[in-house]
Amino acid sequence: MNTENKPWAGRFTEETDAFVETFTASIEFDKRLAPFDIAGSIAHATMLGHIGLLSDKECKAIVQGLEGILEDIERDDFHWTAELEDVHMNIEARLINRIGDAGKKLHTGRSRNDQVATDVRLFLRSEIDLISAELQRLQSALLGLAEREADAIMPGLTHLQVAQPITFGHHMMAWYEMLKRDGERLADCRKRVNIMPLGAAALAGTSYALDRDLTAKLLGFSVPAANSLDAVSDRDFAIEFASCASLTMMHLSRFSEELILWSSGQFGFIDLPDAFCTGSSIMPQKKNPDVPELVRGKTGRVFGSLFALLTLMKSQPLAYNKDNQEDKEPLFDTVDTLKHCLRAFADMMPHVRPNRSAMVAAAKKGYATATDLADYLVRKGVAFRDAHEIVGKAVRLGLDTQRDLSEISLAELQKFSPSIESDVFAILTLEGSVTARDLFGGTAPKRVREAARLARAELQGAKKS
Repeated sequence: MNTENKPWAGRFTEETDAFVETFTASIEFDKRLAPFDIAGSIAHATMLGHIGLLSDKECKAIVQGLEGILEDIERDDFHWTAELEDVHMNIEARLINRIGDAGKKLHTGRSRNDQVATDVRLFLRSEIDLISAELQRLQSALLGLAEREADAIMPGLTHLQVAQPITFGHHMMAWYEMLKRDGERLADCRKRVNIMPLGAAALAGTSYALDRDLTAKLLGFSVPAANSLDAVSDRDFAIEFASCASLTMMHLSRFSEELILWSSGQFGFIDLPDAFCTGSSIMPQKKNPDVPELVRGKTGRVFGSLFALLTLMKSQPLAYNKDNQEDKEPLFDTVDTLKHCLRAFADMMPHVRPNRSAMVAAAKKGYATATDLADYLVRKGVAFRDAHEIVGKAVRLGLDTQRDLSEISLAELQKFSPSIESDVFAILTLEGSVTARDLFGGTAPKRVREAARLARAELQGAKKS
């Protein structure tokens, strides 16, 4: 391999080993950064022109040359070569070839160290915005379901056992709250992504009087990085994003688990849209919930990427090390996986249909209103522990006679406690139970609709900000 083509060729007398050249090259994956590399270079050139390190003519030639290269890349008319190692040198070499010696001045006052750190931050900032939009789309879908199914009764479970009746809409709002926290974490993470490394150069800054504030403004960064050593070696922002992504994927995995259970024949609570399921190659009757299953499975690779990034950084001394070339593939994979999983859920959830009769039947099987009966007795002056025992005996009778609490006669109930009167049946029904949970955050249908209305206004505000 011809060492003369390398940007660092002056120091070396031997050609790079062919295997080493391939082994150390990153072009196969970091060429994805090309639009951000070009944006960073245009801003850097503009700043160099502003402070007089480039003439107007040179600056114009560089900017136009870079814009032309971006068009070539978008048309897939760009030859990438591992001999030039990475996205930065491939683009710079094409620029010099296109505009001549002016292109050689572009790298004044910067290093590939601060250049790549800037590119990755620009990339991740853009992707966070796209991911946030998909997250909000899914939140909106959940709100639509919550409003539509605010009075659809289902069993609320603890330990996967029937606990108390809730509404399907209330359950969707629980998912919404989980995603709301995910959105807040992403927004907070974005603040630390939006810091500009350019001007840190290799590690010590530069002797040129660069206008870092101007470059930051041109690229939409909030501020330039305050320390050159940290600027080129920091990958906290990537790890933080992977951590945020892991939490979101954990939530999606929990959603997936419930959708898979609910759509099974054993539950039959929902019907998933055909467009998001597949069949079996041998069993004609099968309708497999492949999208939720795959999302549940993909959660593991995002968790793995988080640990890969943590491990990558755990022993690195300051400042930049070649190890950091390994940050991109797990970061890129995390971005793509999260974005695609959110898109799949956002597309699928508006078409999920709950089976109300199956959910009500399941709630009745589990004596879901037992706590309501205990609360009723407490309001009649019975101590809660005594009420707990009384209701337990009533449930035992229901189990022995295969009846729901609401189907046991008043006379039979009064054998367990004379405090029970005819008004008890108003709270022993599933409808009476959920309606009684009429407090902020409760499952009463009117509270669910109120929560959805407030959340929709909040979501609209988040979209505008």
